[in-house]
Amino acid sequence: MAPNPLIEAFTNLVNRIRGLNYIDEATLKEVLREIQRILLKADVSADVVLSITKAIEERFRQEKPPQGITSKEFLLYLLYQELVKALGGEEIPNVNISKRPYRLMLIGIEGSGKTTSAAKLARFYIKRNLRVGLIETDTYRPGAYHQLKQLAEKINALFYGEEGSKDPIAILRHGLEHMQRNRVDLIIIDTAGRHKNEEELLKEAKAIYDEAKPDEVMLVIDATVGRQAAAQTEAFMKYVPIHSVFLTKMDSTAKAGGALTSVIRSGARIKFIGVGEDIDEIEVFDANKYVSRLLGMGDLEALVEKIRAIEEESKIMEEIEEGKINLLTIKKQIDSIMKLGPPLSKILELLPSSMLPMQYRAVMLDEEKVSNAQEMLRRWRHILDSMTKEELLNPDIINASRIRRIARGGAGVTPKDVKELLNYYQLMKRMVNQLKKSRRRLGRLVGE
Repeated sequence: MAPNPLIEAFTNLVNRIRGLNYIDEATLKEVLREIQRILLKADVSADVVLSITKAIEERFRQEKPPQGITSKEFLLYLLYQELVKALGGEEIPNVNISKRPYRLMLIGIEGSGKTTSAAKLARFYIKRNLRVGLIETDTYRPGAYHQLKQLAEKINALFYGEEGSKDPIAILRHGLEHMQRNRVDLIIIDTAGRHKNEEELLKEAKAIYDEAKPDEVMLVIDATVGRQAAAQTEAFMKYVPIHSVFLTKMDSTAKAGGALTSVIRSGARIKFIGVGEDIDEIEVFDANKYVSRLLGMGDLEALVEKIRAIEEESKIMEEIEEGKINLLTIKKQIDSIMKLGPPLSKILELLPSSMLPMQYRAVMLDEEKVSNAQEMLRRWRHILDSMTKEELLNPDIINASRIRRIARGGAGVTPKDVKELLNYYQLMKRMVNQLKKSRRRLGRLVGE
């Protein structure tokens, strides 16, 4: 497979940024211009390109890199974050079906890959142990019936179609009855993509929608159309609601970025992408994952995780300093520590070691016992996972019977381990209160 020119261009840019000794005004401007060139070549609209590079520039000038992060690493992080934001944000689409049977209707123009996508979706949900049925209502394209029938047989999905019929509504009605009798969990309805003119295509889509009363309408778009994806989306939205989008041919196109940003700007939600021709080459759209691939991330992922962990640790520190401490705070703190790597929390650096009982001082502050500290944190994390949200937010309600229940669900931990964690929480709470009192006294002295 030929290399994707968009990935190549971004990978070269990332390598160039990494090779910089420092970033002065001229270098920053040059890097931003290169980002603009890459995105414009990828068919991303000029206003989106300007928005991305302007946000990177402003944040680079105004925000201070987290401690231990160089300016070039911070620039890479901002590039990553702003691309993710432009592609719909970090939230991953919910792909669970909300009822059974769930009716999913596919629409799109000819050549978008609807029939293959229908089979890919069926395979995706069959692997999730759902019984899936496919209905072919395309009476225009020669071979549509046989193509979907063969794909259905290949993946062990139920199929309904009427070869030779010219009435898509009748096929749909009979197909729905067939699927109901066979108690399928998910019904996927494939529709025509070719008509004498666009208006007839859209009117048929509306007629099928009215008959099927689908729970979800998914628009299938070929990513190679670039920014024209928005026009296709908006045209269909005039006739039927679009709940989600499936972008095909994402593996080979340099215009994928244009298609993605165009669809997202239309208000539609990208749910799946096709990343190859094979029936299993389907992915839930994840902007983080897509941008990682786009930038040739590799070990850049470790940088992103590190910065996120540092930012999370700062938020936790703010909560603790404000006296907002509970077991959920401890849970977030442990997650942050384990992402960062070192076994010490920044909160402990603020506290005199003499304030810590000997067992905590030995385990958490002696560098020779790092492995013991990591093991203790993992054990505590299992315990916290066994607690209810109410217990995490209100640790004082945890009595002996709750301790026994938590220990049973804590992957081999004992009630003694649970008590140790609760003792640590009480210790932290006392120390935070002492810190708050000391700061208030200091404030009064300074004020005097």
